[in-house]
Amino acid sequence: MRFALALALLSTPALAATTPDTTTVRITTSDGAIVVELDRKAAPLTTANFLRYVDQKRFDGTTFYRATKVAPGIGLVQGGVRGDPKRVLPPVAHEPTSTTGLAHGEGTISMARTRPGSARGDFFITTGPLSSLDAHPQDTGDNAGFAAFGHVTEGMDVVRQILDAPVGDTGTGVMRGQMLVKPVKIVSVRRE
Repeated sequence: MRFALALALLSTPALAATTPDTTTVRITTSDGAIVVELDRKAAPLTTANFLRYVDQKRFDGTTFYRATKVAPGIGLVQGGVRGDPKRVLPPVAHEPTSTTGLAHGEGTISMARTRPGSARGDFFITTGPLSSLDAHPQDTGDNAGFAAFGHVTEGMDVVRQILDAPVGDTGTGVMRGQMLVKPVKIVSVRRE
């Protein structure tokens, strides 16, 4: 009897094996697909927030609407719900990079925000290292950075194509001159 119980326990998969540390998501755009791997272990709240939008299909039909170039080949593209009241969900608590251990490097996916704890359904993907977007607790002012929660595994060519698309002189505040003339449609966003 004890042998059978021991054998049953040995053959039962561990809980960790049934709850993976990452989730893969495919962002299908009118310019091609971008595949991202989300880090559920390092950034559980931010990842869960993004996955709420994915599972409820709230990103479907939205756009990548912003492209910010910082230096040649370095910048970010931003997409999401843009405050659409029919799509937006309550904000998520901020998970700074100083807590998660993640950083804004090549192909990082991160949540857009105005202040810590205000991120909802807009996100961005970086091209090249952008450590200025990381948390810098030693600095004064808004030093919390942005909540990185994963990275691109396929489709950086699509991200760079969006980054290189023409921008107009529209937008307000820091986004003035960074809005895409022709936003890139997000057809669907699904778990893989």
